[in-house]
Amino acid sequence: MNARTLHLNLFVYPGGHHEAAWRYHGTDPDRLLDIGFYQDLARRAEAAALDAVFFADGPSLADNVRYASRFRLEPFTWLSAVAAATERIGLIATASTTYTEPYNLARLFASLDHLSRGRAGWNIVTTGAPQAAGNFGLDEHPVHAERYDRAREFVEVVTRLWDSWEDEALVADQKSGVFADTDRIHEIGHSGRHLRVRGPLNLPRSPQGRPVYVQAGSSEDGRSFAAAHAEAVFTAHQTLRGGQDFYADLKARAAALGRDPGRLLVLPGISPFIGSTEAEARALHAEFDELTQPEYSLQLLRRLLGLDLTADQLDGPVPRRLIETEGERGNGSRFRLVLDIIDREQPTVRGLMHRLAGARGHRVVAGTPEQVADQIQEWFERGAADGFNVMPPWLPGGFDLFADQVVPILRARGLFRTAYEATTLRGHYGLPRPAASPVLR
Repeated sequence: MNARTLHLNLFVYPGGHHEAAWRYHGTDPDRLLDIGFYQDLARRAEAAALDAVFFADGPSLADNVRYASRFRLEPFTWLSAVAAATERIGLIATASTTYTEPYNLARLFASLDHLSRGRAGWNIVTTGAPQAAGNFGLDEHPVHAERYDRAREFVEVVTRLWDSWEDEALVADQKSGVFADTDRIHEIGHSGRHLRVRGPLNLPRSPQGRPVYVQAGSSEDGRSFAAAHAEAVFTAHQTLRGGQDFYADLKARAAALGRDPGRLLVLPGISPFIGSTEAEARALHAEFDELTQPEYSLQLLRRLLGLDLTADQLDGPVPRRLIETEGERGNGSRFRLVLDIIDREQPTVRGLMHRLAGARGHRVVAGTPEQVADQIQEWFERGAADGFNVMPPWLPGGFDLFADQVVPILRARGLFRTAYEATTLRGHYGLPRPAASPVLR
């Protein structure tokens, strides 16, 4: 095994990551709300010794749910059931710093970490969907910079709550009758610009000390935030060069802050269409694209780019001149990624829709198991990734192909583990268990 080990997560999305996955004959849409379906997926990923399963979340209903399975499963409930059905695989959940309160969030993740014996990870997001504001009594969605300002304070507060119990605070000495050493349990007394939290947390420090800090967002604010706080970063890139530039930039930012860059993992998304030949894989990809609904994709372009297009424009060029690059939308990393596709490839509207249908801007590959493994290895060895979020186009079949045909190749090349060596998510990622920091009290 190489000293540096590839990391792989299964990114679970209802039905799969292609927007038309629910229509594919290999998908059973009747099981998308069946917890047994997700427990089976997690057990399958655990059998392949993947690092984690990842559940995304958002606090509002997607505009385009009419045409795609884009509802949201509340991840703590779901992952608690998954934890009971598994033993070693990590459990990563998205939670928003904009639309949750730090005390409740700290309790939820600490409870999941206790429940799973140290397998929890927090995907920290600031929420980009403006329609979420109305669900929380707000007249408007906070602007990009304001959301990140709150996020920085939010993470500080949650960290202090998780550290408010020292490791030695739980005594449970039946002979003396002392259950907890209250001298080792601390109020945090936080009063900041956005938040006021007294503390301490109302449960002991969790098995990992703190759940793993994961971040998703590649804007300028997102990169600065990740360099300061994240231990793993979920990101999207279309080209090797783009991945290398992001990887080098993020590691350099972390080093400049005095952090060990090796303790900040960069994990791009990859959505593989796998066939016995490249032609077969490409045909499978085309079959999925033919199942897309134009109105769904046009809604996506309206949301991402602000383009109000109609079906009779599908085979014409993307009207680049109409895309406004300033303002709130222009701050988003996904907006910039899509703009780069348009500038680099100059696709038709239909072509762009198909490019985004596979995984919403993440890299889609079509090829044999060897070709998929080649691309994973190239990005891993050439400074573009420490591993990947695997985003199967459809579930469960798309992941079965990856686990059965690609993972063995990665193992044969000495890139990926053959069995778990650790019991916690921090252990899988090669991250240390942090001590409770007295500086933060």
